[in-house]
Amino acid sequence: MVKHIVFWNVRDDADKEHNMKEMKKRLTALVGKVDGLISAEVGFNFNPKGYDLALYSIFTDKEALDGYQIHPEHLKVKEFVHSVITDRCVVDFEF
Repeated sequence: MVKHIVFWNVRDDADKEHNMKEMKKRLTALVGKVDGLISAEVGFNFNPKGYDLALYSIFTDKEALDGYQIHPEHLKVKEFVHSVITDRCVVDFEF
């Protein structure tokens, strides 16, 4: 199995809270739509020194993660995410 962990900072404007909630809604909705995506959790950071939110997701294997990256539903979510973030950090590993 593979863990896919992403951290984002969201653009600091009047829509920040809405955009964070929308990211969570859209990302977690991919479970059941993308083959091999077992789970997806999104959390909002309360530590002021870290990133704004994190995605913690589990895939059956690396091939499932690769398929997720090009899946049409994920690409729609990715387009929205990239329109509201300022930076991103990612880690993928097998366990």
